[in-house]
Amino acid sequence: MLPTYYIFVPLSYAVGCLTMRGAIMTARSDKSPALGVSIVEDDEDIRSNLAHLIKRAADFRLVSEHSSGEDAVAQILRLAPEVVLMDINLPGISGIECARRLKSVLPQVQIIMLTVYEDSDQIFQSLRAGASGYLLKRTPGAKILESIREAHTGGSPMTSHIARKVVQFFNQIPKLSSALESLSDREKEVLEQLSQGRLYKEIADGLGISIDTVRKHLQSIYQKLHVHSRTEAVVKYLQQ
Repeated sequence: MLPTYYIFVPLSYAVGCLTMRGAIMTARSDKSPALGVSIVEDDEDIRSNLAHLIKRAADFRLVSEHSSGEDAVAQILRLAPEVVLMDINLPGISGIECARRLKSVLPQVQIIMLTVYEDSDQIFQSLRAGASGYLLKRTPGAKILESIREAHTGGSPMTSHIARKVVQFFNQIPKLSSALESLSDREKEVLEQLSQGRLYKEIADGLGISIDTVRKHLQSIYQKLHVHSRTEAVVKYLQQ
């Protein structure tokens, strides 16, 4: 019969191991879920590079890749990612039309247009279609990832040069008489905060309401102003 051996471990060591294990499990459980991103781009090389960029980022997950607007509409409506990177010039339906169709069914999805163009009319049409941001394809990868996070948290990412073009474009449009009269006082407060570039959490904290309440007010604002995005709502507000 073989002898039995016992290994005695100091109590402090055992407690330390249990504490460390608990800390690791807590850290894993507290980790925010990865942000789902879909890519709509007909250029295979660019689409592949964007997919690689998303896959390498720890806080993102690649939901889907699409080479056409038709495929994107058919699949993304079912997959419902948080953010979509959208090319403007797609075969078949354009990226702008694709964005419009996606936003009409998934108003919560954030769409960032990626393009080689700085054409003011395309910028305007993209924002009218519901895009949250507008970036050039030569934008560095780190900036693209930052812009995805910004769009998801209530921002409207775009380069400073494109932002100036947006301001110049809308300055040429005649002022609206008053499309805001139908808004409640609270909705006007939310829109005022939004026009100052504040995120949903900042608006909620500033007005003493929940983030869900902020979102409900925004949905009501969109319906009353007949718009599909924060950017378009703010533009109408600033035109008063």
